[in-house]
Amino acid sequence: MLHIYYGNGKGKTTAAVGLTVRAIGSGMKVAFFQFLKNGSSSEISVLEELENVTVICCEECQKFTFAMNDLEKNEVTLCHNEMLRKAAELLRSNSVQLVVLDEFIDAYNKKLIDTELADDFINNDLSNGEIVMTGRNPSDKLKKRADYLTEMNAVKHPFDNGITARKGIEY
Repeated sequence: MLHIYYGNGKGKTTAAVGLTVRAIGSGMKVAFFQFLKNGSSSEISVLEELENVTVICCEECQKFTFAMNDLEKNEVTLCHNEMLRKAAELLRSNSVQLVVLDEFIDAYNKKLIDTELADDFINNDLSNGEIVMTGRNPSDKLKKRADYLTEMNAVKHPFDNGITARKGIEY
């Protein structure tokens, strides 16, 4: 089944990490992919210590997308494409039962992943296991395809008062 956590609110990655821990606790094998993130988020160090979870991040992603030049965007796109190929391979071989694609929706919307490859994954690999996608603004097609659709809505957030992301809380 396809789980989508989306919206402008805090909690998308947190929910995906929570489901990852639950799945591991039940004996499932999990692959946790972070698109648009280089592995420096605080949850990664904990996930890497757990058995039955594979963590893959895009180390080439060292900046926010608005600050990237074309070469950096191309490098990140190549990394994302490889990550998605790996996710498909793990699902097709039944090596994992859950795949988390954190920030996949944003990578797709910003064209920092081959959209043909992504569409093929969505159309052909969702039947091979449980898949979680996070990000902002999923397409209507993706929303319709989802089995679980959870919107995170920021009603109030410290960022609105100029407080930047805090390690251990937002990342």
